[in-house]
Amino acid sequence: MKTKFNSDIAFTEAVKKRQEEMGSREAYQRMAENRDWQTKITEQLRFFISERDSFYMASANAEGQPYIQHRGGPKGFLKVLDEEHIAFADFSGNRQYISIGNFDENNKVHLFLMDYPNRKRIKIWGESSIITDDTELINSLRDENYEVPVERVIKIRITAWDVNCPQHIQPRYTLEEFENLSLK
Repeated sequence: MKTKFNSDIAFTEAVKKRQEEMGSREAYQRMAENRDWQTKITEQLRFFISERDSFYMASANAEGQPYIQHRGGPKGFLKVLDEEHIAFADFSGNRQYISIGNFDENNKVHLFLMDYPNRKRIKIWGESSIITDDTELINSLRDENYEVPVERVIKIRITAWDVNCPQHIQPRYTLEEFENLSLK
């Protein structure tokens, strides 16, 4: 029987075959055996999430058609609920509802969190839940400085996460980060 690794969420048999063809499979096999991807939120991940003011969220419909969406807000708007769950308040936007419609058919979700100044990115795989009737959770995610009503909460149970290499990340800075650099 094959050993199941957390990284198999991305490294499917087709991916492993390509890795073998391209010469990288052995390295990823060793990585899985020695330091597989994590499934619980660590203090380092909790801090990284708390410092983000945006992320990219991918979903796919039942036919596998992918969709990616940018989400933004004040630092920490994506909240850690416990060692397995993160969530954010979802507001009315362009009213296309593609992501939540996709989640109705296929609850798999992928988040891509970027720290451009420090050239760091974290990939998170998970399963989404759409929550509209938990007043306590909704209120805990509400931003008191943002007066738009929360339409729903998107809660994600993390199934795996990993830090991605910094290669090819171009440093970018928010105006606030740039001004702080200028003052030093």
